[in-house]
Amino acid sequence: MKNSPKKRKKGTLPPETHFQIYNKREQIFRALSLAMEGQGSSDTEYTEIVSTADSLDSSVIFHVINDVVGFVLYMHQQIPSTLQDISLEFDTLHSEYTELEMDLSAQTDAKAVSSLRRKHIGRMREVKRGIRRLDKLMSTVSNLKTALKLMMSSEIAYIREVVLVLGASPIRPLHVYQLCFSHGKVVVRGEVDFAKSRAADGLSRKVIRTLISKDAGSGSYPGPNKLFLLVKAPSSFNLPLHFLPKREFRYSKKIVPFRLRLKCKTQYQEMGALDHASQTGSFIGLTDSASDDLIWFQCRHVIKGLASNTPTEE
Repeated sequence: MKNSPKKRKKGTLPPETHFQIYNKREQIFRALSLAMEGQGSSDTEYTEIVSTADSLDSSVIFHVINDVVGFVLYMHQQIPSTLQDISLEFDTLHSEYTELEMDLSAQTDAKAVSSLRRKHIGRMREVKRGIRRLDKLMSTVSNLKTALKLMMSSEIAYIREVVLVLGASPIRPLHVYQLCFSHGKVVVRGEVDFAKSRAADGLSRKVIRTLISKDAGSGSYPGPNKLFLLVKAPSSFNLPLHFLPKREFRYSKKIVPFRLRLKCKTQYQEMGALDHASQTGSFIGLTDSASDDLIWFQCRHVIKGLASNTPTEE
């Protein structure tokens, strides 16, 4: 008598269906891993940071990127003090130079002119040297901020990933910082307000504290270098004066990057319902990443570090 096939319990799936589901999951995982190529070693895990805000809007993302740029430059001794302090010093030097010019033109006493004039001219030369030293740095930083704001304000703003590369070139880095945003697709309604909110300030502080806890910037002074910014966005993105497409961007696998994944509060709660395998590498959701052709864009404004007198650690 032939063995009759065993009846399946109601509500259960046949073994082959389980295999198909597992195989499909593996394919999705592999596709997501390939989508993240270009970051060097794939073994480095992301450190998750959750914002207290319900969403990560354009302004929040802008300020996080801006603050990390300043952190990287300062911690790797590419600038002598924080960007805020340098900006204040630069403005003060400009104001002082203007005042010295006005004082010099107002001098009419012949006896006082010779001594005061020499004193004013000497000081004006010192101030002008200080302005020249900081001028290119401040100009590039300002242009980079403008480029980011224009990108955030564009109708196709889709900030999935940002990479900061410190080194001679993007493909030969000394240090790499990678920021992935869960809330990458930003719906722009009217003009974006880039004033720094409490949410932006709080998230920036979390990011900086996390980087410090990971010993970011703890190495010896590498000498003056360049800081490159690259953004992953849809291929239809078009700001040629500020960003150039770099489809084949990738750097040496020998470099271990600092990787952070930023989420908003609501997304963190939703992700808690998913299993670990399905969320690995999925920063913006399968529906978003599958439908868009995301490529790398390199910002044309490259920040060059200032020469430092700090001795190299032995």
